[in-house]
Amino acid sequence: MKPPCTIVVLYVLPALRILIMRRLMERHGMRRIDASRKMELTPAAITQYLKGRRGMALLGEISRSERATEIISEIAEAIAREEIQAEDLIEKICVACNEIRSQGIICEQHKKEYKTIKECRTCLDKNLCETSESVS
Repeated sequence: MKPPCTIVVLYVLPALRILIMRRLMERHGMRRIDASRKMELTPAAITQYLKGRRGMALLGEISRSERATEIISEIAEAIAREEIQAEDLIEKICVACNEIRSQGIICEQHKKEYKTIKECRTCLDKNLCETSESVS
């Protein structure tokens, strides 16, 4: 069993980190070290992201999503202004992830990784998280 969450961990979260990091550095003038501290990532991890060694597979697709881009901007703005608590940041990242999934952005990567998937509608269900919470 290989749920879409595996694709999120491998590809979506790294891409989100790259996009948030770029915004912090480009729009808010942060140095790499300051942005890495605010994001609670090591400078080495940031270097890997910015050099394209991580997170590149879905970067273009996520960047083309208007709504995901809006959410990423909101996250970067809140981080830059130090107006967001860890719990709220996690929630915002989950909102971005749900948006990306609901647009079908990860579907092709999911099919590539797991060849037995023919047709999957899981990500396209916007109520997925609400449904899964009621199951647990």
